[in-house]
Amino acid sequence: MIKMWGDKRYNSINNYLREHFGEKVFKISLDAGFTCPNRDGTAGYGGCIFCSERGSGDFAGTKKNLVDQFYEVKEMMNRKWKEGKYIGYFQAYTNTYAPVEVLREKYYSILELEDVVGLAIATRPDCLPELVLELLEEINKKTYLWVELGLQTTKEDTAKLINRGYRLDTYINAVRELKKRNIRVVTHAIFGLPGETREDMLKTVEFIGNTGSWGIKIHLLHLMEKTRMVKLYKEGILKFLEMDEYVEIVVDAVERLPESMVIHRLTGDSPRNLLIGPMWSLKKWEVLNAIDRRFTERDTWQGKNFVPNREIEKLFV
Repeated sequence: MIKMWGDKRYNSINNYLREHFGEKVFKISLDAGFTCPNRDGTAGYGGCIFCSERGSGDFAGTKKNLVDQFYEVKEMMNRKWKEGKYIGYFQAYTNTYAPVEVLREKYYSILELEDVVGLAIATRPDCLPELVLELLEEINKKTYLWVELGLQTTKEDTAKLINRGYRLDTYINAVRELKKRNIRVVTHAIFGLPGETREDMLKTVEFIGNTGSWGIKIHLLHLMEKTRMVKLYKEGILKFLEMDEYVEIVVDAVERLPESMVIHRLTGDSPRNLLIGPMWSLKKWEVLNAIDRRFTERDTWQGKNFVPNREIEKLFV
């Protein structure tokens, strides 16, 4: 029997939040002025080789004051949708990488704004010390919170190549600590990393599906100007996925995820002026529509081919 979530064959974040809050909920992307241990020498230099100069916050606000930034992005959102609630999304760089008193001030400055119903905090698994976990636990008791972790791949060779800066067991420990505090986890995966096969990508997704993560973000790899990955492209090590190929892998992946997992992203885009490829990714809605069509053509849905893996599950208890 076909499983549907609203008008989708997968459990989208848009549908999930609308059902939970009873109205449209918008994420407001923010750049809180942090840096990253993979840039300042603590874990490495230069960041992950696909990461832009804005630390994956290319669509965050531009104003220096965080509250002004929130209203800047909110105003842009309200041109299209007039009514709704808001989740402050600390997106750029590593958003737990600062003294806990600094984090507290920044988080609460957004949380206390009118119509803000929650926070989303993007960070690294190696940036969750005990004091930060305690702060996140405190906030989780007050509002709707999730923490995003950039796993990207389970393949250690690829992780080294992209300069991720931590091993898989660091991610496992971070998820375990967050789950212990009942904090929702969203895990990121990237499709199209250099040298990875379809089987490698699906292995990463099948692993994430058994971590107990509340949500997942599946990204298409973008190559942008002024990133270290440009060198691999020029050397022929990086090959772009074709749109049809990507759509097929995404549907394969979502079939392998549990029905309860919330899908936060199935593709993505980057600033047109920075993008080297794949250029078809700029047509974001065409890609998403193609994914929806493929679900229908294959008469499939999220979770259809999910297989619990007790060995992976045990790692996160």
